[in-house]
Amino acid sequence: MMSAGVTIEKADGILSIRFSRPDKKNAITSAMYLAMAEALLSIDNSVRAVLFSGEGDSFSAGNDLKDFLAAPPLDDTHPTLRFIRALPKVPVPMLAAVQGSAVGIGTTLLLHCDLVIAATNAVFALPFTKLGLVPEAGSSLLLPQLMGYQRAAAMLLLGEPIAAAQAERFGLVTQLVEPDKLEEATKAVLAKLRALPAASLRATKALMKIHVSRTSARIDEELAVFKERLVSPELKEAATAFLEKRAPDFSKFS
Repeated sequence: MMSAGVTIEKADGILSIRFSRPDKKNAITSAMYLAMAEALLSIDNSVRAVLFSGEGDSFSAGNDLKDFLAAPPLDDTHPTLRFIRALPKVPVPMLAAVQGSAVGIGTTLLLHCDLVIAATNAVFALPFTKLGLVPEAGSSLLLPQLMGYQRAAAMLLLGEPIAAAQAERFGLVTQLVEPDKLEEATKAVLAKLRALPAASLRATKALMKIHVSRTSARIDEELAVFKERLVSPELKEAATAFLEKRAPDFSKFS
């Protein structure tokens, strides 16, 4: 099913969610968030695993800025928030196949995936502070847990991108492959998941994610601050600068 920039299919026990806006580097719109949230929240016993992937040369450039600014996620019913809150509650293994740019939510959603296969050309970036915003999707909790505080700080405070090899070394990536081997490697992992007992996979994930309530609580804490930042002058300056293709000037803000 193709739904406004995202292709969602269920076959052979795999729920496939594929970003399908290659001309926009798979930037995510509200309509895409809505389709993905509904897909994740409707997972039943016929689904053994979830696969996230991106069409073209990028995984996802993050939020579509124009769409984001036109309808910011200020209300708890907003599709963006529904998707983010659904991520830690997915009961089955989630796999991501990443190539090219993975920006913002394109990286933070990986923190909820159990397995991440990345092409050697993948680049991961969390430029929240550069937009006058704060981290989301529980990343302020999950990223330091995953890679250590200092490495997470470089990504979250400075917005410093990391290359695929670093991401593998820091624990964000499970397996690193050449770009032309990404599809093959992904299919091999999916085949392994299909061959294993579904009930055991679900139970094992549930044991590993036993503190999911803590993650959900952090998501809510982040979103409370995120909503405040959405109406900040810093975001307005960052967005204006982006659209005017210039560097933002935050010198006038304390």
